Amino acid sequence: MTKYFTPTTVAIGNFDGIHCGHQQVLQPILNSAGHQIPKNGCQNQFFSFSTECNETQIYYPTVVTFNPHPKQFFSRQHRPLLTPLQEKIKQLLSLGIKQVVPLTFNEELATISPQQFVEKILVQQLKAQKISVGHDFRFGYQRKGTATDLQEIAGSFGIPVTIVPPYTYKGERISSSLIRQSLEQGNLQYIKALLGRSYTLQGFTEKQQEMGDFSRIKLKLPSEKLLPRPGSYAARVFIEDANQTALETAILKNLSCQFSFPLLYQGIVNINNFFGINEEESYVEIYLLDWPGDLQGQTITIELEYFLRPQLEFTSLEALKKQIQIDLSLAKVMLDVKPTSFVKQQKEHLLSKSVP
Repeated sequence: MTKYFTPTTVAIGNFDGIHCGHQQVLQPILNSAGHQIPKNGCQNQFFSFSTECNETQIYYPTVVTFNPHPKQFFSRQHRPLLTPLQEKIKQLLSLGIKQVVPLTFNEELATISPQQFVEKILVQQLKAQKISVGHDFRFGYQRKGTATDLQEIAGSFGIPVTIVPPYTYKGERISSSLIRQSLEQGNLQYIKALLGRSYTLQGFTEKQQEMGDFSRIKLKLPSEKLLPRPGSYAARVFIEDANQTALETAILKNLSCQFSFPLLYQGIVNINNFFGINEEESYVEIYLLDWPGDLQGQTITIELEYFLRPQLEFTSLEALKKQIQIDLSLAKVMLDVKPTSFVKQQKEHLLSKSVP
Protein backbone atom coordinates (compact mmCIF):
# COMPACT_ATOMS: atom_id res chain seq x y z
CA MET A 1 0.00 0.00 0.00
CA THR A 2 1.29 3.45 -0.93
CA LYS A 3 2.19 5.60 2.06
CA TYR A 4 0.91 9.17 1.89
CA PHE A 5 1.77 12.29 3.85
CA THR A 6 -0.96 12.83 6.42
CA PRO A 7 -3.15 14.30 7.78
CA THR A 8 -4.59 15.98 4.70
CA THR A 9 -7.17 18.35 3.33
CA VAL A 10 -8.46 16.83 0.09
CA ALA A 11 -9.96 18.02 -3.19
CA ILE A 12 -11.32 15.26 -5.44
CA GLY A 13 -11.96 15.32 -9.18
CA ASN A 14 -10.57 14.74 -12.66
CA PHE A 15 -9.40 18.37 -12.88
CA ASP A 16 -8.75 18.14 -16.63
CA GLY A 17 -7.51 21.59 -17.57
CA ILE A 18 -7.39 22.92 -13.99
CA HIS A 19 -9.58 25.80 -15.13
CA CYS A 20 -10.95 28.61 -12.96
CA GLY A 21 -13.85 26.42 -11.82
CA HIS A 22 -11.43 23.73 -10.65
CA GLN A 23 -9.39 26.34 -8.84
CA GLN A 24 -12.48 27.28 -6.84
CA VAL A 25 -12.66 23.65 -5.67
CA LEU A 26 -9.01 23.85 -4.54
CA GLN A 27 -9.43 27.02 -2.51
CA PRO A 28 -11.19 25.48 0.54
CA ILE A 29 -8.34 23.03 1.15
CA LEU A 30 -5.68 25.69 0.62
CA ASN A 31 -7.40 28.16 2.93
CA SER A 32 -7.98 25.71 5.80
CA ALA A 33 -7.26 27.21 9.21
CA GLY A 34 -4.08 25.89 10.76
CA HIS A 35 -2.57 24.79 7.47
CA GLN A 36 1.19 24.98 7.91
CA ILE A 37 3.80 23.26 5.72
CA PRO A 38 7.55 23.76 6.37
CA LYS A 39 9.39 25.71 3.68
CA ASN A 40 12.63 24.90 1.86
CA GLY A 41 11.81 21.21 1.55
CA CYS A 42 12.81 18.58 -0.97
CA GLN A 43 10.56 17.12 -3.65
CA ASN A 44 9.51 13.90 -5.25
CA GLN A 45 7.30 13.37 -8.29
CA PHE A 46 4.00 13.98 -6.54
CA PHE A 47 4.85 15.93 -3.40
CA SER A 48 6.92 18.77 -1.92
CA PHE A 49 7.91 18.07 1.66
CA SER A 50 10.52 18.92 4.26
CA THR A 51 13.07 16.65 5.86
CA GLU A 52 13.21 19.02 8.82
CA CYS A 53 10.40 17.83 11.06
CA ASN A 54 10.89 20.23 13.96
CA GLU A 55 8.18 22.59 12.71
CA THR A 56 4.49 21.90 13.12
CA GLN A 57 2.95 19.92 10.26
CA ILE A 58 -0.83 20.03 10.34
CA TYR A 59 -2.58 19.58 6.99
CA TYR A 60 -1.14 18.63 3.59
CA PRO A 61 -3.32 20.08 0.79
CA THR A 62 -3.89 17.02 -1.41
CA VAL A 63 -5.60 16.40 -4.72
CA VAL A 64 -7.10 12.99 -5.46
CA THR A 65 -7.50 12.48 -9.19
CA PHE A 66 -7.94 9.54 -11.55
CA ASN A 67 -5.68 8.02 -14.21
CA PRO A 68 -6.75 7.15 -16.82
CA HIS A 69 -9.76 9.43 -17.10
CA PRO A 70 -12.87 7.39 -16.13
CA LYS A 71 -14.50 8.18 -19.51
CA GLN A 72 -11.53 6.62 -21.28
CA PHE A 73 -11.66 3.55 -19.04
CA PHE A 74 -15.34 2.90 -19.75
CA SER A 75 -15.24 3.73 -23.47
CA ARG A 76 -11.93 1.90 -24.06
CA GLN A 77 -11.14 4.66 -26.55
CA HIS A 78 -8.27 7.14 -26.72
CA ARG A 79 -9.33 10.39 -25.03
CA PRO A 80 -7.22 13.52 -25.59
CA LEU A 81 -6.75 15.59 -22.44
CA LEU A 82 -6.34 19.30 -21.74
CA THR A 83 -3.76 18.42 -19.09
CA PRO A 84 -2.05 15.00 -19.26
CA LEU A 85 -1.01 13.67 -15.85
CA GLN A 86 2.49 15.15 -15.60
CA GLU A 87 1.28 18.56 -16.76
CA LYS A 88 -1.61 18.36 -14.31
CA ILE A 89 0.76 17.60 -11.43
CA LYS A 90 2.99 20.53 -12.38
CA GLN A 91 0.04 22.93 -12.54
CA LEU A 92 -1.38 21.75 -9.21
CA LEU A 93 1.95 22.13 -7.42
CA SER A 94 2.29 25.66 -8.83
CA LEU A 95 -1.09 26.51 -7.22
CA GLY A 96 0.05 25.42 -3.76
CA ILE A 97 -1.06 21.78 -3.68
CA LYS A 98 1.53 19.71 -1.82
CA GLN A 99 0.51 16.17 -2.72
CA VAL A 100 -1.18 14.66 -5.78
CA VAL A 101 -2.65 11.18 -5.52
CA PRO A 102 -3.42 9.81 -9.03
CA LEU A 103 -5.61 6.79 -8.30
CA THR A 104 -5.39 4.12 -11.01
CA PHE A 105 -8.88 3.91 -12.44
CA ASN A 106 -9.41 0.19 -13.01
CA GLU A 107 -12.15 -2.39 -12.52
CA GLU A 108 -11.54 -2.48 -8.78
CA LEU A 109 -11.91 1.27 -8.34
CA ALA A 110 -14.87 1.38 -10.73
CA THR A 111 -16.82 -1.11 -8.57
CA ILE A 112 -16.00 0.27 -5.13
CA SER A 113 -19.01 1.54 -3.16
CA PRO A 114 -19.25 5.19 -2.07
CA GLN A 115 -18.93 4.05 1.57
CA GLN A 116 -15.76 2.05 0.84
CA PHE A 117 -14.24 4.91 -1.16
CA VAL A 118 -14.60 7.29 1.77
CA GLU A 119 -13.56 4.81 4.43
CA LYS A 120 -10.60 3.12 2.73
CA ILE A 121 -9.10 6.01 0.75
CA LEU A 122 -10.11 9.26 2.44
CA VAL A 123 -10.25 8.14 6.06
CA GLN A 124 -7.77 5.28 6.41
CA GLN A 125 -5.14 6.14 3.80
CA LEU A 126 -5.24 9.93 3.64
CA LYS A 127 -6.60 10.73 7.10
CA ALA A 128 -8.59 13.57 5.56
CA GLN A 129 -9.58 16.43 7.85
CA LYS A 130 -11.52 18.37 5.25
CA ILE A 131 -12.81 17.60 1.74
CA SER A 132 -13.79 19.81 -1.20
CA VAL A 133 -15.63 18.76 -4.39
CA GLY A 134 -17.60 20.36 -7.19
CA HIS A 135 -21.40 20.39 -7.17
CA ASP A 136 -21.57 17.73 -9.91
CA PHE A 137 -19.09 15.30 -8.31
CA ARG A 138 -19.96 11.61 -8.66
CA PHE A 139 -18.13 8.61 -7.23
CA GLY A 140 -18.43 4.93 -6.45
CA TYR A 141 -20.00 2.05 -8.37
CA GLN A 142 -22.00 3.25 -11.38
CA ARG A 143 -21.44 6.85 -10.20
CA LYS A 144 -24.14 6.31 -7.59
CA GLY A 145 -22.47 8.55 -5.02
CA THR A 146 -23.27 12.29 -5.23
CA ALA A 147 -21.62 15.28 -3.57
CA THR A 148 -24.40 15.22 -0.97
CA ASP A 149 -23.77 11.52 -0.31
CA LEU A 150 -20.09 12.29 0.21
CA GLN A 151 -21.07 15.00 2.67
CA GLU A 152 -23.21 12.54 4.65
CA ILE A 153 -20.71 9.64 4.63
CA ALA A 154 -17.69 11.80 5.46
CA GLY A 155 -19.76 13.59 8.10
CA SER A 156 -20.23 10.29 9.93
CA PHE A 157 -16.43 10.29 10.39
CA GLY A 158 -16.43 13.92 11.52
CA ILE A 159 -15.01 15.21 8.22
CA PRO A 160 -16.61 18.38 6.80
CA VAL A 161 -17.21 18.53 3.05
CA THR A 162 -17.43 21.74 1.03
CA ILE A 163 -19.58 21.49 -2.12
CA VAL A 164 -18.46 24.22 -4.50
CA PRO A 165 -21.19 25.71 -6.75
CA PRO A 166 -20.72 26.20 -10.52
CA TYR A 167 -18.31 28.96 -11.51
CA THR A 168 -19.27 31.11 -14.48
CA TYR A 169 -17.65 33.51 -16.91
CA LYS A 170 -19.92 36.02 -18.66
CA GLY A 171 -22.93 33.96 -17.64
CA GLU A 172 -21.62 30.63 -18.96
CA ARG A 173 -20.53 27.79 -16.67
CA ILE A 174 -16.83 27.07 -16.99
CA SER A 175 -16.16 23.43 -17.84
CA SER A 176 -13.58 21.26 -19.56
CA SER A 177 -16.12 20.65 -22.34
CA LEU A 178 -16.47 24.39 -22.98
CA ILE A 179 -12.68 24.72 -23.25
CA ARG A 180 -12.54 21.79 -25.67
CA GLN A 181 -15.12 23.47 -27.90
CA SER A 182 -13.17 26.73 -27.82
CA LEU A 183 -9.97 24.89 -28.79
CA GLU A 184 -11.71 23.56 -31.89
CA GLN A 185 -12.42 27.19 -32.84
CA GLY A 186 -8.92 28.45 -31.96
CA ASN A 187 -10.42 31.00 -29.55
CA LEU A 188 -7.33 31.31 -27.34
CA GLN A 189 -8.18 34.59 -25.61
CA TYR A 190 -11.49 33.14 -24.41
CA ILE A 191 -9.68 29.99 -23.25
CA LYS A 192 -7.19 32.15 -21.38
CA ALA A 193 -10.07 33.72 -19.44
CA LEU A 194 -11.50 30.28 -18.60
CA LEU A 195 -8.16 28.82 -17.51
CA GLY A 196 -6.72 31.88 -15.84
CA ARG A 197 -3.57 31.32 -17.94
CA SER A 198 -2.55 30.60 -21.52
CA TYR A 199 -3.15 27.16 -23.00
CA THR A 200 0.17 25.34 -22.96
CA LEU A 201 1.88 22.53 -24.84
CA GLN A 202 4.90 20.81 -23.33
CA GLY A 203 7.21 18.29 -24.96
CA PHE A 204 10.78 17.64 -25.98
CA THR A 205 12.72 18.48 -29.12
CA GLU A 206 12.97 15.54 -31.50
CA LYS A 207 14.33 17.38 -34.53
CA GLN A 208 15.85 20.81 -35.11
CA GLN A 209 16.71 22.56 -38.37
CA GLU A 210 18.16 25.93 -39.32
CA MET A 211 16.28 27.52 -42.23
CA GLY A 212 18.12 30.69 -43.12
CA ASP A 213 16.81 33.52 -40.95
CA PHE A 214 14.85 31.27 -38.60
CA SER A 215 14.95 27.84 -37.01
CA ARG A 216 12.40 25.04 -37.06
CA ILE A 217 11.86 22.67 -34.14
CA LYS A 218 9.81 19.50 -34.23
CA LEU A 219 8.34 19.06 -30.77
CA LYS A 220 7.07 15.69 -29.55
CA LEU A 221 4.10 15.95 -27.17
CA PRO A 222 2.34 13.45 -24.90
CA SER A 223 0.11 11.36 -27.16
CA GLU A 224 -2.96 12.23 -25.08
CA LYS A 225 -2.52 16.03 -25.30
CA LEU A 226 -5.50 17.77 -26.91
CA LEU A 227 -4.44 20.14 -29.71
CA PRO A 228 -6.38 23.18 -30.97
CA ARG A 229 -7.63 23.57 -34.52
CA PRO A 230 -5.01 23.20 -37.27
CA GLY A 231 -3.27 26.41 -38.23
CA SER A 232 -0.58 28.86 -37.21
CA TYR A 233 -0.38 30.43 -33.73
CA ALA A 234 1.60 33.24 -32.12
CA ALA A 235 3.29 31.79 -29.05
CA ARG A 236 5.75 32.34 -26.27
CA VAL A 237 8.31 29.55 -26.19
CA PHE A 238 10.10 28.60 -22.98
CA ILE A 239 13.20 26.41 -23.14
CA GLU A 240 13.05 25.02 -19.62
CA ASP A 241 16.29 23.06 -19.38
CA ALA A 242 18.44 25.00 -21.81
CA ASN A 243 22.10 24.12 -21.35
CA GLN A 244 24.86 26.65 -20.84
CA THR A 245 25.90 26.37 -24.50
CA ALA A 246 22.45 27.47 -25.65
CA LEU A 247 22.54 30.43 -23.27
CA GLU A 248 26.04 31.46 -24.42
CA THR A 249 24.95 31.15 -28.08
CA ALA A 250 22.00 33.45 -27.40
CA ILE A 251 24.20 36.05 -25.69
CA LEU A 252 26.97 35.96 -28.33
CA LYS A 253 24.49 36.38 -31.19
CA ASN A 254 22.57 39.07 -29.27
CA LEU A 255 19.34 37.15 -29.75
CA SER A 256 15.97 38.53 -28.67
CA CYS A 257 15.41 36.20 -25.77
CA GLN A 258 15.27 36.57 -22.01
CA PHE A 259 18.73 35.72 -20.63
CA SER A 260 17.62 33.58 -17.72
CA PHE A 261 16.31 30.10 -17.16
CA PRO A 262 13.99 29.21 -18.73
CA LEU A 263 14.97 30.99 -21.94
CA LEU A 264 12.00 32.83 -23.44
CA TYR A 265 11.48 33.32 -27.17
CA GLN A 266 8.70 34.65 -29.35
CA GLY A 267 7.70 32.48 -32.27
CA ILE A 268 4.96 30.68 -34.11
CA VAL A 269 3.58 27.17 -33.74
CA ASN A 270 2.16 25.24 -36.67
CA ILE A 271 -0.40 22.55 -35.93
CA ASN A 272 -1.29 20.39 -38.92
CA ASN A 273 -3.99 17.79 -39.53
CA PHE A 274 -1.43 15.02 -39.96
CA PHE A 275 0.11 15.72 -36.56
CA GLY A 276 -1.52 13.76 -33.75
CA ILE A 277 -3.45 11.29 -35.92
CA ASN A 278 -1.35 8.42 -34.57
CA GLU A 279 -2.44 7.84 -30.99
CA GLU A 280 1.12 6.83 -30.08
CA GLU A 281 2.71 10.07 -31.30
CA SER A 282 1.82 13.76 -31.39
CA TYR A 283 3.92 16.61 -32.78
CA VAL A 284 3.87 20.34 -33.51
CA GLU A 285 6.36 22.54 -35.34
CA ILE A 286 7.88 25.64 -33.75
CA TYR A 287 9.49 28.44 -35.76
CA LEU A 288 11.79 30.93 -34.00
CA LEU A 289 13.38 34.02 -35.54
CA ASP A 290 16.59 33.38 -33.62
CA TRP A 291 18.72 30.24 -33.72
CA PRO A 292 18.78 29.10 -30.08
CA GLY A 293 21.65 26.62 -30.29
CA ASP A 294 21.39 22.86 -29.87
CA LEU A 295 18.08 21.95 -28.22
CA GLN A 296 17.99 18.27 -29.11
CA GLY A 297 16.05 16.32 -26.49
CA GLN A 298 15.38 19.36 -24.32
CA THR A 299 12.07 20.25 -22.69
CA ILE A 300 10.10 23.10 -24.25
CA THR A 301 6.88 24.70 -23.01
CA ILE A 302 4.69 26.68 -25.41
CA GLU A 303 2.13 29.27 -24.35
CA LEU A 304 -0.33 29.67 -27.23
CA GLU A 305 -1.50 33.28 -27.37
CA TYR A 306 -3.20 34.09 -30.72
CA PHE A 307 -4.60 32.17 -33.67
CA LEU A 308 -3.02 33.67 -36.81
CA ARG A 309 -4.41 31.77 -39.77
CA PRO A 310 -5.83 28.40 -40.87
CA GLN A 311 -3.65 25.61 -42.22
CA LEU A 312 -2.29 26.26 -45.73
CA GLU A 313 -0.74 24.02 -48.37
CA PHE A 314 2.45 25.14 -50.14
CA THR A 315 3.74 24.26 -53.59
CA SER A 316 7.40 24.85 -52.74
CA LEU A 317 9.83 25.28 -49.87
CA GLU A 318 10.33 28.93 -50.84
CA ALA A 319 6.60 29.59 -50.55
CA LEU A 320 6.61 28.01 -47.09
CA LYS A 321 9.59 30.14 -45.98
CA LYS A 322 7.91 33.32 -47.24
CA GLN A 323 4.72 32.54 -45.29
CA ILE A 324 6.69 31.69 -42.14
CA GLN A 325 8.41 35.09 -42.33
CA ILE A 326 5.00 36.79 -42.63
CA ASP A 327 3.67 34.76 -39.68
CA LEU A 328 6.71 35.57 -37.54
CA SER A 329 6.35 39.30 -38.26
CA LEU A 330 2.67 39.18 -37.33
CA ALA A 331 3.39 37.18 -34.16
CA LYS A 332 5.97 39.74 -33.04
CA VAL A 333 3.46 42.58 -33.47
CA MET A 334 0.77 40.75 -31.50
CA LEU A 335 3.05 39.49 -28.72
CA ASP A 336 4.64 42.90 -28.15
CA VAL A 337 1.31 44.11 -26.68
CA LYS A 338 0.48 47.00 -28.99
CA PRO A 339 -2.84 48.89 -28.83
CA THR A 340 -5.73 46.84 -30.22
CA SER A 341 -6.38 49.10 -33.22
CA PHE A 342 -2.71 48.99 -34.20
CA VAL A 343 -2.59 45.19 -33.90
CA LYS A 344 -5.72 44.86 -36.03
CA GLN A 345 -4.29 47.15 -38.70
CA GLN A 346 -0.94 45.31 -38.80
CA LYS A 347 -2.64 41.91 -38.86
CA GLU A 348 -4.78 42.89 -41.86
CA HIS A 349 -1.71 44.28 -43.64
CA LEU A 350 0.46 41.21 -43.06
CA LEU A 351 -2.26 38.69 -43.80
CA SER A 352 -2.89 40.41 -47.13
CA LYS A 353 0.61 39.25 -48.10
CA SER A 354 -0.08 35.59 -47.21
CA VAL A 355 0.98 33.07 -49.80
CA PRO A 356 -2.05 31.20 -51.23
